[in-house]
Amino acid sequence: MSTIRLLPDQLVNQIAAGEVVERPAAVVKELVENSLDAGARRVEIEAEQGGLGLIRVRDDGAGIPRGQLHLALTRHATSKIASLDDLEHVASLGFRGEALPSILSVSRLSLSSRTAADEHGWQVSGAGAADERAPQPVPHAVGTTVEAGDLFFNTPARRKFMRAETTEFRYIDQLVRRLALARFDLRLSLRHNGRRVLDLAPAEPGAGFDARVAAVCGEDFLANAVAFDETRGGLRLWGWAALPSFARAQPDLQYLCVNGRIVRDKLLAHAMRRAYADALHSTRYPAFALFLELDAAGVDVNVHPAKSEVRFRQAAQVHDFLFGCVHQLLRRVRPEPQQHHQVDLAPALPSAPPPRQAPLRYAFTSSPAVGVSEPAPSLAATAWPLYAAARDQAAPAADAAPGEAEAQPLGRALAQLHGVFVLAENRQGLVLVDAHAAHERVIYERLKRDLAAGPIAAQTLLVPQLARIGEAGAERLEAQREQLAGLGLLIDRAGPETVAVRGLPALLLKADIESLLNALCGEGREDEAHFGEVLDAQHRVLANVACRGAIKANRRLSLAEMDALLRDMESTELAGQCNHGRPTWVQVAAGELDRLFLRGR
Repeated sequence: MSTIRLLPDQLVNQIAAGEVVERPAAVVKELVENSLDAGARRVEIEAEQGGLGLIRVRDDGAGIPRGQLHLALTRHATSKIASLDDLEHVASLGFRGEALPSILSVSRLSLSSRTAADEHGWQVSGAGAADERAPQPVPHAVGTTVEAGDLFFNTPARRKFMRAETTEFRYIDQLVRRLALARFDLRLSLRHNGRRVLDLAPAEPGAGFDARVAAVCGEDFLANAVAFDETRGGLRLWGWAALPSFARAQPDLQYLCVNGRIVRDKLLAHAMRRAYADALHSTRYPAFALFLELDAAGVDVNVHPAKSEVRFRQAAQVHDFLFGCVHQLLRRVRPEPQQHHQVDLAPALPSAPPPRQAPLRYAFTSSPAVGVSEPAPSLAATAWPLYAAARDQAAPAADAAPGEAEAQPLGRALAQLHGVFVLAENRQGLVLVDAHAAHERVIYERLKRDLAAGPIAAQTLLVPQLARIGEAGAERLEAQREQLAGLGLLIDRAGPETVAVRGLPALLLKADIESLLNALCGEGREDEAHFGEVLDAQHRVLANVACRGAIKANRRLSLAEMDALLRDMESTELAGQCNHGRPTWVQVAAGELDRLFLRGR
């Protein structure tokens, strides 16, 4: 082996730059966060050639005194922490003291700044390393300007990994939009090659916040999102969650801010996936702009060089809080008379729908594979009467009173089209309902209520099933045996890396046990096993049962049956989407019908 030796300072900084300065957007992130930590209320960002040619960030913050300009370019020099206690209660965005020296090590950099006590600004510069000359006087307003030009000029191998100019600038644009959501009080502008791309004024709560969200995420997002604010157990979550009908083909509208810091966190992402699981197709992604606030001591931001990841000291509590807030929010969405995407956020749960004459039942057959009975959807599920005769008499009359019409936002059934769609009339115009998709959701929610009404019984297996899930996973599940037993999953430790499954909930007898147990281990997370996976797996079975039991195409429905379906939709959670994430109904406004037939012209 070669002799052990200390690395040169410039090489150390370039190694750090490999972690901090991944691409031009990372430079913008570090510089803007420094501006925000300096108390800036206005930040101007300019980029040329996708940021590879030049990045300039100008702010109106407190500025840097002349005598500390060179120190600011020195590795591990910072004004943001001074002790371990400071590190455990970090409230600033940056604190490692690596950003400026790392950026300097791979660019031609100039740092100009002025404090309120100075008559003019002072500037230091360097190319790859700091120039040893004393700071030079320059005209400058109170605040700081950092220019980083010719990025990666001295590390050509890194520069070869950069993408096209338009691609690199897209990363910058996305980053600046995330920063704009993290700080509503900030005046923020972005230019590229001299062209203004973004210019946002400070936003006030209410309409101002809505305008900022619309500017960053788009008007369509705001029109299809629900604003909320929940506080519980020292945690606060507020922001905007888009309705499932606004799902995206890619996760390009997902903004999550923790204590003012935009992050990408696997734990929080998992909570959001579960919150939307009942309403989205597996290939679609939810859209949201959410802000989580908690005590700084409850979150560790010192786990990633770029500070884009965090770790929570009470991870399970944070996960369940985020999941619960968004899950319950979506389940309070109801059809509303004005437009199909408007919602009623009344906290009260819907009243139970009236009983039907022939409820969906299960047929049990013996399973020779495991020696226990297992549920299967009845083959006659599509033949049972949709609703009881008593409900036929409850169908709304054509001349329903105004109050009754308001209570029935989906209106009164008119006809059935192609044996698939229900046509209904409400005060706003025409309602089109996919009968199968709507009925599927109604059945699914009822089955889930039945499942939640009592304890989850375990079906004992005649022959225990062995699952190899690794030593860490086996230890984690063994430590949580009692909690798992409460969910109908009976396990014993069978070896260093193996567990034996002695019993399962009836709905999971055909499930992939090894995949389920791996999911229970938290997908590699260090927090406790995530037992919601058991219920998720059972819900997937219920979803299949509901799909097979719902109204099929070409089944002729009476007007009374159609009206009964509309009423049940109005009292069913997540009635706007079927179990696969497809919409169940749409509203065609009377004005749109007039326009189609040129009425009033």
